Amino acid sequence: MKYVLTLDQGTTSSRAILFDSSGEIKSMAQQEFRQIFPQPGWVEHDADEIWQTQLAVAKATLAKVDCTADDIAGIGITNQRETTVVWDRKSGEPVCNAIVWQDRRTAGYCRQIEGHTELFKQKTGLVLDPYFSGTKVRWILENVPGVRSKAESGELAFGTIDSWLLYNLTDGKVHATDATNASRTLMFNIHSGEWDKELLDILTVPEALLPEVRSSSEVYGHTSENLLGGNIAVAGIAGDQQSALFGQICTTPGMVKNTYGTGCFMMMYTGEKAIASSNNLLTTIALQLGDTIHYALEGSVFIAGAAVQWLRDEVKLIDSAAKIETLAASVEDNGGVFVVPAFAGLGAPYWDPYARGAILGLTRGSSKAHIARATLESLAHQTVDVLQAMEADSGIDITELRADGGATVNNLLMQIQADLLGTTVVRPEITETTALGAAYLAGLATGFWKDQDEIRQQWKADRRFAPIMDNNAVQAQRKKWSKAVERSRGWIEEDE
Repeated sequence: MKYVLTLDQGTTSSRAILFDSSGEIKSMAQQEFRQIFPQPGWVEHDADEIWQTQLAVAKATLAKVDCTADDIAGIGITNQRETTVVWDRKSGEPVCNAIVWQDRRTAGYCRQIEGHTELFKQKTGLVLDPYFSGTKVRWILENVPGVRSKAESGELAFGTIDSWLLYNLTDGKVHATDATNASRTLMFNIHSGEWDKELLDILTVPEALLPEVRSSSEVYGHTSENLLGGNIAVAGIAGDQQSALFGQICTTPGMVKNTYGTGCFMMMYTGEKAIASSNNLLTTIALQLGDTIHYALEGSVFIAGAAVQWLRDEVKLIDSAAKIETLAASVEDNGGVFVVPAFAGLGAPYWDPYARGAILGLTRGSSKAHIARATLESLAHQTVDVLQAMEADSGIDITELRADGGATVNNLLMQIQADLLGTTVVRPEITETTALGAAYLAGLATGFWKDQDEIRQQWKADRRFAPIMDNNAVQAQRKKWSKAVERSRGWIEEDE
């Protein structure tokens, strides 16, 4: 066996990446798919389109190196988390569009059941927010005609995107998920490692809908031969942020990574200990290896790279995402402009689904360069908000942040991040650590890699960014940022 194949199913595109035994990328392919916005605050995907694009890029990736199924030791899946699909078990047809993690339609319902907030937090490590899958499943059951009765009779299946891909890869033979994805649903007890009947009753979700929960590194099933030319073991699954944590080799308690993608997601590995947050972070499952559950603290920022896409696609300020660095670097500072990209509300540590995006501090002299720079800075400021909460929860002074994701190629952003954090930011040689983590999980399950020590030796730093900004200037920027965030909060009313 020469390679491991990762299916990296993200919020805006499906990708496939082929890794060799040294962890190097041998080929990759990517395809964007539609973002569907039926009304303000709603975000949907066509689940069939997700599957078709994912299959297409997998085939394209193998074709680039003239690779056959016999050359693949296993397939790892990593996925946008919380996005919810319900489908017919027999036909494989979704009952409606997938409801995306960014979707805010269940904010009102979360308010209705907020009397159970502590119960959900104690059992799942999560806050009651529309972000998570459980309230999305309930919405589908309540609002799509005929669905509830079929769900109760066992005719339908629920899954996050990993389950949806696994089901299709195995021609409907396997309906399963891993513990990391299960831990993002509001329905899974992260301490007992089981679906929680009490929480299911509150959400009115029948257990017959749910997938089997398995570890993050094992053989779940094999691909149908007609898909990729052979029966390849599907052997690793982890939600995208947990996969990135493993790909960054953050396997010692206290190590932290931040992924700069559609959103920003910071995770601190805490080992076999689940640390309860007092600062509005999430306690979540980092991995399950065998019967052992490993935990992490997480802070989720909903809009990061998506803000740059917004400048490109809606505002037309830039014609490609890569050009934001040059434009932002053309001015020395933000000129007093602050962008709060709360397009889908605010995540950690605010958890305000009623916040909305804002640009503040505009003057007649404000230019598109100032807005571009302020947008980049918003990614860094949101990350600082989360890191400070993480330090308070863990009691650990974080001295190094491992960064990954598409936006880390932006040197200006990485330097701004180091400056505002007052902490060294390290970019690895391979920034595709989300895909790499899933490859490692699949490779460990199939013997492609011997053990974690072997893969730990493969991690290498590409560049370290040390803080150089004066601390007084940093504090002045942070004060203005906090003021801007307060202006954006609670912008819409509950009934809007």
